Amino acid sequence: MSIVRISVSLEMELLEALDDFAAENHFTNRSQAIRHLINTNSVSKKWQCNNLVAGSITLVFNHHKRDLLKKLTDLQHDYHDMILSSQHFHLEKELCMEIIAVKGKAAALTELADKLIAIKGIQHGKLTMSRAD
Repeated sequence: MSIVRISVSLEMELLEALDDFAAENHFTNRSQAIRHLINTNSVSKKWQCNNLVAGSITLVFNHHKRDLLKKLTDLQHDYHDMILSSQHFHLEKELCMEIIAVKGKAAALTELADKLIAIKGIQHGKLTMSRAD
């Protein structure tokens, strides 16, 4: 991959917003911040167009909730073709976090995440998607 230099004209307010964004996100320069913004937009389009994407589903829950682990496992088996792996963490005595690595069509991953997050006993859940190509 080769790097191409471009010139961009911005109003002062947008330049200040770009510099603030770069500083807040610890980018070392404006080019990195702009690359990140373009890549984020590209991923968002792939998500909306139901393209192939990769991502993670993060769940936080109390593992003592009745039948919760069984429901999580059963649902993951229903979508086994999209699940790459999962990892279970013990945050506190009763509080756990599970991170499920996934790859598939954006709509199917969203469906899976929505179903997992909707299981009674899930305290927090989030789907994060990125490019798979």
